Amino acid sequence: MEGLLQLFSFGLAYFFVVLLALLLLLNIPGLPANWLILALVGIWQFVHPQPGHLDVWFWVMAIGLAVLGEILETGVQLVNARRHGSTRTGTIAGMIGAFAGAILCAPFLLGIGALLGALLGAWLGCLLAELARGRPLSESLDAAFGAMMGRFLGTVCKCGVGGAIVALVARRIWPDSLPVPVPPPGALPPEPGQVVFWLEQLFC
Repeated sequence: MEGLLQLFSFGLAYFFVVLLALLLLLNIPGLPANWLILALVGIWQFVHPQPGHLDVWFWVMAIGLAVLGEILETGVQLVNARRHGSTRTGTIAGMIGAFAGAILCAPFLLGIGALLGALLGAWLGCLLAELARGRPLSESLDAAFGAMMGRFLGTVCKCGVGGAIVALVARRIWPDSLPVPVPPPGALPPEPGQVVFWLEQLFC
């Protein structure tokens, strides 16, 4: 019975870590995926408490990383957009366009459309805003390119920080090593109908 419980713990931890990794994709449309990951980890700790695993220092590091991700995402977008001559209006329009483009294009290309939609939305939003301000086309195009690249680099930074959070969580919640029992030669069940009974004897 202990062997089955350990296998269940491994399967549960594996499923949870994979779920957290998939949630990183929510960073593409600009949703607070890293904070959602921390919320789920809090629920995990409440439902599946493990003394010493998710301690105060873990939460200090995890929350610090989440804050760092937000700073990097916003900072990289602003710096890159301003470097290419984008105005404040163009930068804000690019952020709004990126969010709208990611949501609209998310169903396409197995989710890859969300990234493409975010980049295109950032470019188009900034371009239209700069043109509406009466700036020349060449300057508007340069500003739009800066907004698009800023969005891309900011998303990469935030996803990278989110990956570090998932790795930290996986390290803390992963069960102890489970020795896999190896049956001796000739120990396999002679009949297919006895497989379940043989597995029960092997692991329990």
